[in-house]
Amino acid sequence: MLQGNPTPIAEALTADELVAFRELLERRRVELLGEAGRTAHDMGDSEAEGFPDPTDRGVMESERNLELRIRDRERKLISKIEEALERIEDGSFGLCEECEEPIGAKRLRVRPVTTLCIRCKEEQEQAEKASGR
Repeated sequence: MLQGNPTPIAEALTADELVAFRELLERRRVELLGEAGRTAHDMGDSEAEGFPDPTDRGVMESERNLELRIRDRERKLISKIEEALERIEDGSFGLCEECEEPIGAKRLRVRPVTTLCIRCKEEQEQAEKASGR
């Protein structure tokens, strides 16, 4: 580690910030679960037989595939939200899983499910870029 001017370390989150993040994450989870329920209901009600024209059926299938891809991404986000809520409960929310330094409220407000501080995330992206991913 370099001596001299150390990089500033973000301060740990306050209890009020943790409550705010918990509420934000829980609201987002409820929204995503509601959207997933509506999609399942709408797909159950769709009338594929109502499109005898192959072009119309193709458009409907394309739209359905797009909707399913979106819901799959949202399912993954729900999982990340649940993990973030668990981290709030166990006291590890807001700590980088690589360097164990506080992530910082500003970064968490942008991406509350993040597990890496900006420095470690940049290092990860540079390593991925170097390996050709």
